[in-house]
Amino acid sequence: MDQFLNNTAISPEKKKLFKAMFAVFVLLAVFLGVESISALKEYSHIGRGVYPSNVIAVTGTGEILAIPDTGSFSFSVVEEAKGVQDAQTKASKKINTIILALKDMGVSEKDIKTTSYNSYPKYEYRGTVCTQSYPSYCPPSKQVLIGYEVSQSVSVKIRKIEDSGAILTKVGDLGVSNISGLDFVIDEVEKVQAEARDKAIALAKAKAKVLSKSLGIKLKRIVNFYEQGNGSPIYYGMEARGMGGDIMPSTPPQIPVGENKVVSNVTITYEIE
Repeated sequence: MDQFLNNTAISPEKKKLFKAMFAVFVLLAVFLGVESISALKEYSHIGRGVYPSNVIAVTGTGEILAIPDTGSFSFSVVEEAKGVQDAQTKASKKINTIILALKDMGVSEKDIKTTSYNSYPKYEYRGTVCTQSYPSYCPPSKQVLIGYEVSQSVSVKIRKIEDSGAILTKVGDLGVSNISGLDFVIDEVEKVQAEARDKAIALAKAKAKVLSKSLGIKLKRIVNFYEQGNGSPIYYGMEARGMGGDIMPSTPPQIPVGENKVVSNVTITYEIE
């Protein structure tokens, strides 16, 4: 390049142009070099933000037995009448009487909830008289409106579960159409679930330490966590008594509460080296 620049046959303008082009080339080369080095550095970090390939997964199960502190059941009232208003009035009177009785037995208004309310027309098919002429003809049956049916379903939460038997008996004596089951649950089950989870995590971590020692590996960091938990409520079903016919006072049943088992199954995945 020095010989080219010292050549007197080349005009000064061309020499200046050549110098400028050379400077641009150098700058471009430097720029490309820097970009290449940066790309190589980024490439060396690829994979650090994704799931590592060297991992080990351990599981743990935590179980907590807890005594339920809340009971819940539902009941329905079904009434029929010739007119829809009469059917609604009959159903409303019975529902209101039951709700008042529930409140008198200590059930809070917020724990009494209507879950469905339905009103249906009722029909029946009536046959017609066949003609005696020849050939005989029998007209099709006719659909006749015979009245209306109104039904209302209510769910009830019992905070004092020792009163469950007496409450169910009282509701049955007031002439409900049916009573659906009695479930005993833990009202603040999240707290019990957290205890079961902590127990499961502790067991999984202890297992990971034992495995790392046995396998001769080193645990680095937790890269994944998964939990599958479930509570196992105890269901107690019973039929309503004192419904229909002569209403006889019923004897409150003995209702065992038992225990609920809350389970947490966790899986912890470690990166290893």
